[in-house]
Amino acid sequence: MQMALLMNSSTSTHVLYPALKTEEPKTENMVSIFDSNLLQNQVNMPKEFIWPSMDLVNTAQEELKEPLIDLSVMKSGDEEAIASAAELVRKACLKHGFFQVINHGVDQELINDAYCEVDPIFNLPINKKLSAKRVHGGVSGYSGAHADRYSSKLPWKETFSFVYNHQNDSNSQIVNYFKSVLGEDFQQTGWVYQKYCEAMKELSLVIMELLAISLGIDRLHYRRFFEDGDSIMRCNYYPPCKSSNLTLGTGPHSDPTSLTILHQDQVGGLEVFADNKWVAVRPRPEALVINIGDTFMALSNGRYKSCLHRALVNRYRERRSLVFFVCPREDKVVRPPENLLSKNEARKYPDFTWSSLFEFTQKHYRADVATLQSFFQWHSSCNL
Repeated sequence: MQMALLMNSSTSTHVLYPALKTEEPKTENMVSIFDSNLLQNQVNMPKEFIWPSMDLVNTAQEELKEPLIDLSVMKSGDEEAIASAAELVRKACLKHGFFQVINHGVDQELINDAYCEVDPIFNLPINKKLSAKRVHGGVSGYSGAHADRYSSKLPWKETFSFVYNHQNDSNSQIVNYFKSVLGEDFQQTGWVYQKYCEAMKELSLVIMELLAISLGIDRLHYRRFFEDGDSIMRCNYYPPCKSSNLTLGTGPHSDPTSLTILHQDQVGGLEVFADNKWVAVRPRPEALVINIGDTFMALSNGRYKSCLHRALVNRYRERRSLVFFVCPREDKVVRPPENLLSKNEARKYPDFTWSSLFEFTQKHYRADVATLQSFFQWHSSCNL
């Protein structure tokens, strides 16, 4: 089997959600090789990829009834239309934290180009991919099934991630990254993702304005907070899996970041846990899926929900998705704006920096529905 897993530390689990357990990441680097073709030829599914039945039940039979927001209203100057869109966002974020946007200003051709660059990355020889692997606790680089972090419940996927600095003076920061880790042949790939990240940044700031309006605060508050951020771009590749009933492409989790902007291909597989059941998020080629993350949940003092979600794998078809995780600058202090809090409303979370939460999820804890609570417990114990 083309996978080596080196581990010495013990695993601790926490019951954090009905029928959901999580595993702490390993405290040292692990070596991983993910070759789905070879793994598929094994007589039995490798145990590292088998998820507990409690995480696999209730495959969605219904679709999420999330609103479809027309973002063109944000440039229209029509305050009534903007208020109506904000109200739809508010209702969705109070309930489950998911909505989709259309007329978002991101060129469909650019999205198509970004998908065209996914396969050249994941079709590289395994040694080339491993030469660009993500370091333990880091962000950027290749990961095969996240086996550099976990020893069990591995996701059936490969990822390639990189940081996009909103304030970087260079208009070629992503180009330079691709050339440095994958070589000159990937210069064009770097240019495509450079443009994609620039478009995602601009879109994210518009959405931040809409979120501020929906919460009844200064329209520019969150825009200003995130305009100098350090966001994360990720390409996801989910190979077909003949034992798809035993594994997951991404396990149940809430995003620890602030806002997730996702485009999924038409294969489908994204599911949200809402109303005590798993429901599917319909792929829409013209739309982008937006979901609230833990950090924005804290910025809204817990009003807006960072919802549990997962991704299935397909037995016959490859699945791809493009994800932009919106994050503040790493040293920004995360706290809700004062005018969001009513006189008798207590703070639900203490102040923290994004870098401290991110380090916790990368080095100590596998993100789940209770990441924030576990982070504050851990942080308190470290300061005793």
